[in-house]
Amino acid sequence: MDISMDKGTVSKALKNGAIWGFIVLELIFFSIAGEFMAITDQAFMDIDNMLLLLKQSAPIGIIAMGMTIVMVNGNIDLSVGATFAIAAIVLLDSMTWPIFAGLGDWVIPVSCLLALASGVFFGAINGLIVWKTGVDAFIVTLGSMLGFRGIVFMFNGENPTSHLNWTLVDFAEAEFLGLATASWVLLLVTLAIWFLMARTVHGRNAYAIGNNREAAVNAGIRVGPHMMINFMIIGFLAALSAVVFYAESGSVNPNDGMLYELWVITAVVLGGTKITGGAGNVIGTFGGVLAIQLLRKGLGHIGADTSTVNLVIGLILIAVLFLDRQLNVKGKEELKV
Repeated sequence: MDISMDKGTVSKALKNGAIWGFIVLELIFFSIAGEFMAITDQAFMDIDNMLLLLKQSAPIGIIAMGMTIVMVNGNIDLSVGATFAIAAIVLLDSMTWPIFAGLGDWVIPVSCLLALASGVFFGAINGLIVWKTGVDAFIVTLGSMLGFRGIVFMFNGENPTSHLNWTLVDFAEAEFLGLATASWVLLLVTLAIWFLMARTVHGRNAYAIGNNREAAVNAGIRVGPHMMINFMIIGFLAALSAVVFYAESGSVNPNDGMLYELWVITAVVLGGTKITGGAGNVIGTFGGVLAIQLLRKGLGHIGADTSTVNLVIGLILIAVLFLDRQLNVKGKEELKV
């Protein structure tokens, strides 16, 4: 009995630590390869380079934390990229609305709140449809991805929406203890979602629903409202990601955020969350986000183009999904013995 428990503990520890081992291998590989193939003189593991990497991880990473909850729940959200773009437009455009003309810099928190509220609103639409219709979240959010993106193009056509508020830019570019504002937001969101998943009833219910939705219903869990809240959370985080990113850039194009859903899902799966639900953790997702950003930055460091980066990450995702499936099949066979 003790031996089997020890084996299970070791197996779980190895699975949870796999992403961090992969990150270490990435750092070693790109540091060595960079000595011979780098297109710049800067060392790959330079401290400034690593701090910049964390900052650049923030837009995808913030959304990935919300996707972790949704996927543990047994759902998925393909509309996060479009929600990201809508929130960015609301943020930048609302700063120029005549109704707020007399607010001065107080327009900044007002516009930020409107952007975050738009994310919650569109997340609630997804959650409500999934709850009330029973249609699979993949289909619902695929449709909303197209619909929300249509709203983006309806707003300003093919033209970008721009407004640069220098007070907001100064806040976005500020650093505290060596970390940029975006990095701090990512770390705080990671901590908050970890606490939600590991220390609250809501988090425990997410795992229960993902493992067996029918059993969760029989246990008295209000599955529909629970899932709707999770879609609202990911909508909020997609909007927060937009606020963090566009506070500094000040211009959003209609195509911004496209493929974000794929990058986010890849990060979450690499971090160990099962795509079928019921298993996963936020710390693993954080590792998955860093692993992807390291790959993108590392391959760029040695001169690889964007298509090569996408190919490599795509192959790694397929390999991870295959290994996960094989481990699950093996685990089920062992349980039958």
